[in-house]
Amino acid sequence: MCRTDQGPEPGEEQDVAATDAVFTSLLEDSTEELYEQAPCGYLSTLMDGTIAKINATLLGWLGLDRSRVVGRMRFTDLLTVGGKLYHETHFAPLLQMKGEISGIALDIKAAGKQRMPVLVTSKVKTSENGEPLLIRTTVFDARDRRAYEAELLRGRKAAEEARRRSEADRARLQEALAALQQSLLPTELPAVPGLEAGSYYHTASPDLLGGDFYDLFPLDGGRWAFFLGDVCGKGPQAAAVTSLARYTLRAAALHDADPITALTTLNTVLHERYASGEGRYCTAIFGVLEPADDGRVGLHLASGGHPSALIKRADGSADYLPTPGGLLVGVLPQAPFTAARADLLPGDTLLLYTDGLTEARTGSGRELYGEDALRAFIAAHPPTGPKALITALSELLASFGDGLDDDTALLALGVPAPLPTPGSEDLT
Repeated sequence: MCRTDQGPEPGEEQDVAATDAVFTSLLEDSTEELYEQAPCGYLSTLMDGTIAKINATLLGWLGLDRSRVVGRMRFTDLLTVGGKLYHETHFAPLLQMKGEISGIALDIKAAGKQRMPVLVTSKVKTSENGEPLLIRTTVFDARDRRAYEAELLRGRKAAEEARRRSEADRARLQEALAALQQSLLPTELPAVPGLEAGSYYHTASPDLLGGDFYDLFPLDGGRWAFFLGDVCGKGPQAAAVTSLARYTLRAAALHDADPITALTTLNTVLHERYASGEGRYCTAIFGVLEPADDGRVGLHLASGGHPSALIKRADGSADYLPTPGGLLVGVLPQAPFTAARADLLPGDTLLLYTDGLTEARTGSGRELYGEDALRAFIAAHPPTGPKALITALSELLASFGDGLDDDTALLALGVPAPLPTPGSEDLT
């Protein structure tokens, strides 16, 4: 309960007395002392700037005696060269026009020939008739504020420099990654006698190395080997697997070009290389093309867990070349792989692709594009050869937008259709 009828607690009388003494001392503080010892500078000048009155605080900052200032110096004499220029071009005209001006940053010539940043506020005192009589000015010490602003500026410059360096490092990293990515793929496909070839590579992220790879190279006896694959994962580790897979398949083909043998060699190399750590594996199709004298090209390929190749026939039809049962390459020490054979006739095109194409998300429901849609797209495209087919597919990939979130490699190989000979048109 509150005590309303009791005297003050012990010690309360001393606190009250001390408080009264403080108020008494404040009441006895003279106006002149408040002016002279104010925590800011005060001065009054005539309209031409001649100083008529100045307080001790500002004199202390300037390191000057009152006798040297009052009636002898103008306000602009207290300013640095830059401050004088600003006063003449901005400060004085604005003050004359508005009658007051507030919070202007200037530098005064402080004691010891030091520059002292200040904030200046001035107001014109006028007579009852509106005639200007004098200018009253307050000067606030802005050294701490200027130091704070300078620190902010240094911090901003440091952040900007860090951002610039970060962007430069990012650009160099992307350039290095692009160069490394290009080293994992053929610069351009070789010209194959009696065949046409086209390829395309889509990078989902410029900051990550992709794991898709492909190649086309000659063997003995007019034969040509090709492969296309997809390494699990992205980044430097996936790039290392990509490089190992590509050069292993090339070396294996030169020793024994049988597709199942080549994939078996790659499986052994990957499994032995990564068995002791985090497993690394890939999907791959390896094949051999062998042109025949009658214009046909024999196709012999094998698949290790990779999506089936698709053949676009000269008559416009399109269908997959099934290779069921092939296991991922590098998962087990012994892996089964599935082979298939077919003939490519004039006008036929073989398409190999990675699953970034069929697993793209489409429509408002973000559904998988899928193998059926791909087959329908290929069937609807005219049989105009590998390069035209690759161009159409690259446009299809671009149409997916952000629905295409994985790297995608395309390789198309085909037998050109015979050119029409003069006089071969049907006669009616």
